[in-house]
Amino acid sequence: MKVIERTVTVLPEHLDHLNHVNNISYVKWVQDIAIKHWEINLTEEIRNLFYWVLIEHNIKYKGEAFLGDTINIKTYIKSNTAVTSIRKVEMRLQKNDKLIIDSETNWCLISTVSKKPTRITQEILDIFS
Repeated sequence: MKVIERTVTVLPEHLDHLNHVNNISYVKWVQDIAIKHWEINLTEEIRNLFYWVLIEHNIKYKGEAFLGDTINIKTYIKSNTAVTSIRKVEMRLQKNDKLIIDSETNWCLISTVSKKPTRITQEILDIFS
């Protein structure tokens, strides 16, 4: 599967009262990279026919990041069922490659017409491969 990567630099607004990255910031970055991965090769036709909803989120916090740290974020599709997709997201500190976040999210493909789960087409699978 196609891997998408980006980096973020920790800013003051990402911090919590303990002066390390707030868990909500990590969750937002998981969502942001998932959206980027979906939109990177998306046609207007597919955008008008389908959307994804998050049905399960699992995140393991394995380390901390602080103000000024650069975090490398990587995502890819781990597996698919007929209507769902398991997405893996890893976040590592750029300075030492330490894994700080290990996340898996389960997304369900929804038809914009029926508003119900719909089968993942080959065209959609091709976006991620």
